[in-house]
Amino acid sequence: MARILVALGGNALQRAGGTGTWAETVVQMRATAPSLAAIVVAGHELVVTHGNGPQVGALLRQNELAAREVPPRPMDVLGAETEGQIGYLVQQELARALTLAKVPRVVLSIVSRIVVSARDPAFRRPVKPVGRYYTETESRVLRKQHGWKMQFDGGRGGWRRVVPSPRPVEWLEGEIVRRMFDAGWGSRCVPVVAGGGGIPVVARGRGTYEGVEAVVDKDLTAAVVGEALSVDTLAIVTDVPAVAVGFHKPWERWLGEVTPDQLGQFRRQGEFAEGSMGPKVDACLAFLAAGGRRVVITDIPSLGRALRSEAGTRVVRR
Repeated sequence: MARILVALGGNALQRAGGTGTWAETVVQMRATAPSLAAIVVAGHELVVTHGNGPQVGALLRQNELAAREVPPRPMDVLGAETEGQIGYLVQQELARALTLAKVPRVVLSIVSRIVVSARDPAFRRPVKPVGRYYTETESRVLRKQHGWKMQFDGGRGGWRRVVPSPRPVEWLEGEIVRRMFDAGWGSRCVPVVAGGGGIPVVARGRGTYEGVEAVVDKDLTAAVVGEALSVDTLAIVTDVPAVAVGFHKPWERWLGEVTPDQLGQFRRQGEFAEGSMGPKVDACLAFLAAGGRRVVITDIPSLGRALRSEAGTRVVRR
């Protein structure tokens, strides 16, 4: 029996080009859940984490539209809201899939805080885009009224708010979840944790923490969660079946089994874009450097075969 952490990407929750309705999201998660249930059917312990990009973007827009009547909520609070919202969705659909597979489990969502350093350089150089695109006029107003940092996206022809994306340091709820597994609860429940990278908090002394306006990369957080729970395999689920070098170029090559050194060399050569595969590769290397045994990077249709070393990119520490 292995302990497997599956880090779901946004495609597991919202179809590309879709309308973003709740009904559509349910359909997407219902299609994803059997692949997760199959891990439990195979006798493994399962932990799930997930992204929240489209969902937190929707809440940011709701904040804007309702600002005259309802005071806007800060980003750490919106992160907590999406952890509850998406956690509920995963609970509903994964519990349903497990029941149909005749291996019922309690699916347990845990609102998770991730400690970041108040001295992280990311707070001086915000680069993570959030929310919708704005015109230049809107951008000027938002900078003046709210002090937002704005960045122009030449490809889309609009301005977006950017916030800090500090590196995760510690998962505050990790110890208690680890104790649950050590006590044998892995055969009775499936925890859903640290959604959207978790709620970023900084230490304020005497064991207290304060939420901050930031976004923690969900895959880097997955590596921290994997280390805290001593999982055997970190499975990073994205919208492509494997990692490629020369992606979308004539010399494109999909990677099967590779070592951390080989993957790290490709990373240093600039093979993986910062906005897509780069953070996933960084998370993979961080997890393995901390003692993890294996990472697979693949999509939902290929997940089962990737875990059996038959598909996807498998990065193994030797």
